[in-house]
Amino acid sequence: MSNGMVVYLMEDHELPLVSGTAAIRTGDRFEPAEKVGLAQFVGTVMRTGGTKEHTPDQLNELLEARAAEVETGIGESMGTANFQSLSEDLESVFGLYAEVLRTPVFAPEKLELAKTQESGSISRRNDSPDEIAQREFKKLVYGKTSPYARITEFTTLSNITRDDLVKFYNSYFYPNNMILGIAGDFDSQKMKSLIQAKFGDWKPSPTPIKPQLPEVSQASSGGVYFVNQPQLTQSNVLIGHLGGQFNSPDYAALDVLNGVLNGFGGRLFNEVRSRQGLAYSVYGYWNPKFDFPGMFIAGGQTRSDATVQFVKAIQTEIKRLQSEPVPANELAFAKDSTLNSFVFNFQDPAQTLSRLIRYEYYGYPADFLFTYRKQVEATTIADVQKVAQKYLKPDNLVTLVVGNQTAINPPLSQLATKVTPIDVTIPSPTATSQS
Repeated sequence: MSNGMVVYLMEDHELPLVSGTAAIRTGDRFEPAEKVGLAQFVGTVMRTGGTKEHTPDQLNELLEARAAEVETGIGESMGTANFQSLSEDLESVFGLYAEVLRTPVFAPEKLELAKTQESGSISRRNDSPDEIAQREFKKLVYGKTSPYARITEFTTLSNITRDDLVKFYNSYFYPNNMILGIAGDFDSQKMKSLIQAKFGDWKPSPTPIKPQLPEVSQASSGGVYFVNQPQLTQSNVLIGHLGGQFNSPDYAALDVLNGVLNGFGGRLFNEVRSRQGLAYSVYGYWNPKFDFPGMFIAGGQTRSDATVQFVKAIQTEIKRLQSEPVPANELAFAKDSTLNSFVFNFQDPAQTLSRLIRYEYYGYPADFLFTYRKQVEATTIADVQKVAQKYLKPDNLVTLVVGNQTAINPPLSQLATKVTPIDVTIPSPTATSQS
């Protein structure tokens, strides 16, 4: 559009529904370290706090009466604003959607409510061993001060004001910083007029913000770490290291490698779970990100007394990928399962559209998916072994166990001479931010 907003339209008349999504170039990785939680609150209170034209209650009632939805949120590397409506209500719902995007008022009482809810989450964050493992593992790989690993604390919540929300919103929410995609039962010409009517007079920013992406390097190069949770009868284990991005020339071969290692019929399932009986669940995969390094991550849940054996069994499978060529039948199985799951990315037009928006957002070529498919089909036995040798780093594997120290026998010291304990005590609301 003339104000810089990029729009994708995809007509689909199968059902009398229209859905839309906007991707806004922002993310919680750009919030200040002392205000972790700020972006999340902007995403939440934009929707819950009402607009200049409608109070929160009016907005909810208008949407409920039409069985429609408007949702907003901000994640790690993207802001999103979605709507869904019956085609007959499109005009009124799209009007409310435009209000939420353009004129949110960030009602102070709704910010306080969001803070109270987040405080509750902080105080409960050690209730789930799986949550502890995921959170602490990210800190070990990215570093606890990295935007990709840091977490909200009572102190960071108390630093956040309504003015901070308004300032963050004003920095990122303008038409030349977003991509809008709409799919469903509409006429494209009429839809263009509607978008023009609701967004055409929205002024672009003369100086669009181009924030620097945070630097990423692996914080802990290897080592065994432990979180003691005496009440547990099993161990949650994560093993991995820093990974890569989707735009790696080897991405397709790495995905086939995932198929060899992971899922039903993959090596970890067959060997560690079925043959050795060491796991309730087990997985291992190369997990890339669009514009910063993801992780290679393996793990699962196992009995306390099988913890050491479980870790060693996963390490063995990782090394075996490097030392032995994959048999032809395993390669064929991995390629088939990779290509079959690929088809599910296009079950409906909205999914296809969401893909296109992501590629536009992160600057990937429009034919990225089709080249990827050809590359998967062309992957050979030698390719899988080559990427295993190039990208998997057995010496850099960080191993984290969340479990019951007295029940883990043989002890974790069989895996490394030094086992580093991790303290997951939640800093109290009155503690200083240094704690």
